[in-house]
Amino acid sequence: MSETTTQMQDFLTRQAKVCHDNCEIEKDLYKELGVKRGLRDVDGVGVLAGLTNISCIQSSEMINGEKVPCEGKLFYRGYNIYELVDGFMKRGEFGFEEITYLLLFGKLPDEKQLKEFREILAQSMTLPKNFTRDVILKAPSKDIMNTLTKSILTLASYDDKASDISMENVLRQCLMLISVLPMMAVYGYHGYNHYVNDDSLYIHRPDPNCSMAENILRMLRPDKSYTELEARVLDIALVLHMEHGGGNNSTFTTHVVTSSGSDTYSVIAAALSSLKGPKHGGANIKVVEMMQDLRKNVDDISDESQVEEYLRKLLHKEAFDQKGLIYGMGHAVYSISDPRAQIFKAFVKKLALAKEREKDFELYSMIETLAPKVIADERKIYKGVSANVDFYSGFVYSMLDIPLELFTPIFAMARIVGWSAHRLEELTNVDKIIRPAYQSVQDEKEYIEMEDR
Repeated sequence: MSETTTQMQDFLTRQAKVCHDNCEIEKDLYKELGVKRGLRDVDGVGVLAGLTNISCIQSSEMINGEKVPCEGKLFYRGYNIYELVDGFMKRGEFGFEEITYLLLFGKLPDEKQLKEFREILAQSMTLPKNFTRDVILKAPSKDIMNTLTKSILTLASYDDKASDISMENVLRQCLMLISVLPMMAVYGYHGYNHYVNDDSLYIHRPDPNCSMAENILRMLRPDKSYTELEARVLDIALVLHMEHGGGNNSTFTTHVVTSSGSDTYSVIAAALSSLKGPKHGGANIKVVEMMQDLRKNVDDISDESQVEEYLRKLLHKEAFDQKGLIYGMGHAVYSISDPRAQIFKAFVKKLALAKEREKDFELYSMIETLAPKVIADERKIYKGVSANVDFYSGFVYSMLDIPLELFTPIFAMARIVGWSAHRLEELTNVDKIIRPAYQSVQDEKEYIEMEDR
């Protein structure tokens, strides 16, 4: 279907330039007309577009009337992410289900509430009869995010109340999608790996007695085996990726599509389509690919001077994808530190030791230290630069033997919790469709008759 004729290719080559030339807008007009490019101020801070009580990000504080950068903080429903993670880790429990309850319902569950909620999620972990065979395994794709989007939109056909946007029904749909998304992603990968890569096909059903992280690993692996450390590190990853303020691209998409009155399946499909972009959820893949390129082009990865030279080549567009970026470094909000990366790093080290990948961890740590200095030296920046959560998440997934094709879907398995919470919040509080304004900069033209063109 993607093949093109010579005539088609010639047309596309010619008209692509015409399209570009007629789409391009002078950059100075944004400043002249006071338009925030990408809904951001000059310093990169997002334009205030809504209110939320689901999560909060702090990267600065007011001292003597002046805004001063501080260590990054992340709060879920008012609770510091450090305390939440420490809480369930001290109890020796998995956190995904507990923190999902918190984000959806606004309060921490007691033991009885958490037990019931886990049972509800387990009951929801079922796909329609023959859905895996007829929808997921047919027309397999390397792009598992597209597989997920297709699968979720198809699920709407099995729901007699697909368009019902009452709170009770939307909550039912959200809980079901949170529960089955990992199944659809892992099965989608197995289908691709079998039909395209000619590998063995195996479909493991989730165990209702296992946590979400445990089920992801047992469904993914041929022998269903995993260590407790592996499951706990994946659980931490899911909790850290669940939610990140209302302003990130996919969550904003959730608010926008929800505001139009659309159904839950369409809203989550739209959010998935947003997340899959390399500037959003696909960033961790870029980190892994960048590190692979580094190893190919640096003789001694333990030599700081050689690694620094490679980082400078990245910024000069002389290495990797020539985009001028050090992937995994910097964040739209955080400057001094990303709390998710800070939490993750301690568990990454434990996993690296268990997997005998200490040298890889040392390389990541070296780059985490070097990159901010190199960027500050090479670039004019408005705020500090530090490692973000994507810097370490790709490394973690590789140590868990999660294939590259599932990196962004793992992100989606977590972030669907935040999307669901924001959908419920939008339905509760706002009855107006989100409709931002764009200013036209096109001059009026007189119509030209066909014979005069």
